[in-house]
Parts: sequence; C-alpha cells; structure tokens
Amino acid sequence: MYVSNKIRERVLTGDRPTGKLHLGHYVGTLKNRVRLQDTAELFIVIADYHALTTQKTRAELAQVADHIHAMVLDYLSIGIDPKKATIYVQSDVPQVCELQLILSMLVSVAQAQRIPTLKDVIGVGNLESPSMGGGATENPLQGRASGRC
Repeated sequence: MYVSNKIRERVLTGDRPTGKLHLGHYVGTLKNRVRLQDTAELFIVIADYHALTTQKTRAELAQVADHIHAMVLDYLSIGIDPKKATIYVQSDVPQVCELQLILSMLVSVAQAQRIPTLKDVIGVGNLESPSMGGGATENPLQGRASGRC
C-alpha cells in the first residue's frame, strides 16, 4: 500500500457577515469551496471584525450575529463538511487581535492606505480617505492577522 507524504495545500477563504448569501456567492466562491475541501486543508473564516468597517448603524450591527448563524447554515446546506473544512468566527480567535496590534505598530498609515484591499473597503463603504475611521485603515492588517494575504 502506497501512502503519499505529499503535504496538502492550505487554503484560507471567508466572508464578511453583512447580509444574506445569494446565488452570486455560490457561483463566485461557495461552489469552489465545496470542491476545495476534498483537495486542500480548507479554513473558512467568518470575518465579523471586518463587518464593523461597513456596518455603521446600531440596527446593522445587531444583525451581524444573525448573519453569522445564517451563513454557517448556508455553508452546511451547500455541502461544506465540518469534518473536511474548518469554519470559524474571526472574533472567536483572540490571537487575531494580538497579531493585528503588532502589525499596526509595524505598518504606517501611509503604507496601509496603499494596500489594495483598503481601497476596496473605501469604495464599498463609500468612505472618504481623510474621514474614515481607524478601523477601516486597520482592515487590511486585520486580514493579514486572520491569515488572509
């Protein structure tokens, strides 16, 4: 019997719990995740800290927990198997904040503002660079701390 010592590729992907998943999510990423769970070590992060950069009202923030619950149910319903893939909520891992703090001390605001994902956050949230909160500037660093590059 041949046993392969090949190391499986490790993949980290995820979603911000800012609303319901829809057909576009399925076609764009979810269908691929179902396939990836059989070929790679798959981690799916529910990036609730990232939702704070675009969910501004108290009503929107109150819905994040419901969106997380619905998102996990959606993952399971499309075929994500928790025995094959790890699904976790970003805020449940305290090391994310610890690493983000360290990264924020090493990366200047000017450097963070040049990161393409920050430009995406500014565009999606209709934020203007001078008026955005510090959390938006920290968003790319938070992604790095979560393991997404």
